[in-house]
Amino acid sequence: MSVANPQARIAQLERELHWAQLKIQVLEERLRQQRIRFLGPGSETLSDLQLELLADEEPGVTADEVEAESRRERMEQMRRRERRPHPGRERLPENLPRVEKVIRCDEQTCKACGRETTIIGYDESEQLDVEPARYFVRVIKREKRACRNCEQSTVSMARLEPRIVEKGLASNAVVIDTVVSKYCDHLPLYRQAAILEREAGLEIGRATLDGWVMRVGESLIPVVEVVRKDLLSGDYIQADETTVPVQMHDRRGSNHEAYLWQYGKPGGETVFDFCLGRGREGPLKFLGNWEGILQTDGYQGYEGVGGPKLVHVGCWSHYLDFGLMQSECAGGPAGRIGAGMS
Repeated sequence: MSVANPQARIAQLERELHWAQLKIQVLEERLRQQRIRFLGPGSETLSDLQLELLADEEPGVTADEVEAESRRERMEQMRRRERRPHPGRERLPENLPRVEKVIRCDEQTCKACGRETTIIGYDESEQLDVEPARYFVRVIKREKRACRNCEQSTVSMARLEPRIVEKGLASNAVVIDTVVSKYCDHLPLYRQAAILEREAGLEIGRATLDGWVMRVGESLIPVVEVVRKDLLSGDYIQADETTVPVQMHDRRGSNHEAYLWQYGKPGGETVFDFCLGRGREGPLKFLGNWEGILQTDGYQGYEGVGGPKLVHVGCWSHYLDFGLMQSECAGGPAGRIGAGMS
C-alpha cells in the first residue's frame, strides 16, 4: 500500500493487532483448559493462580537462603501422638428389643464325682437379628346388635376404621409399606409386586400398587399446602427444576418430558411441584405474590414471577460453569471480574 494513505495503513494495522489479541486470548484459554485436564482433579476447582503455580517450575534456592536456614534454631521434635485404646465392638442400639436365647450345656454332670452341676452364670453376646415379613389376612368382624324385646328395634352395626384405600384388599400398613419402600428404599413397584407374589402368593398388578401410591399422595396434599405456606412466610427461597418422564394416555409410544419444580431453603422445608411443562406458569402459580429473595440458575422462566418487590439473585456456581469461559474468550466484563476473583 502506498505511503500516500497513512490512515488506511493505520486502520489495517489496528485490525491485525485486534485479531492478534483475540487469538492470544483463545490460545491462553486453551492452555488453561489443558492445565485443568492434566493438573485438576477432574473438575474446574483450581484458580488461574493455582494453575500457574502448579505448571511453573520450582524456583531455585540461593546460597544466602541456605546459610540463613542453617543458622535457624531447630524445632522441637513433635511429641508422638498417643494412641488411644480401641473402643471395642460397637454396642447395638438400646431401643431395639432384646430376645434371649439360652444355650444349655451338653454335659450337665461333674466329670469328677458324677453329680449334677449348677448354673453359675452366663457368657452373653449380642447379634442383630431380623424376622422376615409375615403376611397374614386380617378378618374384620363388625358387631351387629338388635333388641330381641322390641318389635320396632333397628339393627346397629359398629363403624369401620378409616382406611387409606376404601374397599381395598390391602390394609393401611401394607399401603404405607409400599410407599416407604418406593420412595425411601427406591424399590420399584414391579419389584414389590414380585415380592408379594413370592412371599404371599398374591398377584397384585402394578396399576393397583400405583393407585395406592396416588391415594397416599392425595391424602398428603393438605400437608404439602401447610409446608408451602410456611415456606412462603420466609424471605428466602431456592428454586430449581428437573425433568421426569411421564407415561401419557395418548398412545404416542414415548414418555412425555414433565418437570418437578423444587422450592426450598437450606436446613428447612422443601416442596416439589409437578408440572407437565417448563413454562413460567409453574413458578407463577406456586409463588403467587411472594416478595423475598429468590435464588435460581439462569433459566428465564423465573423472570417476572412473584410480587413487585421480589429480588431475583443468581448462582456463582452456574456463572462460573457456563458464563466465565465464554466471557474470558470475548474479553467482556465478566472475564475481568473472574480474573480479579482468581
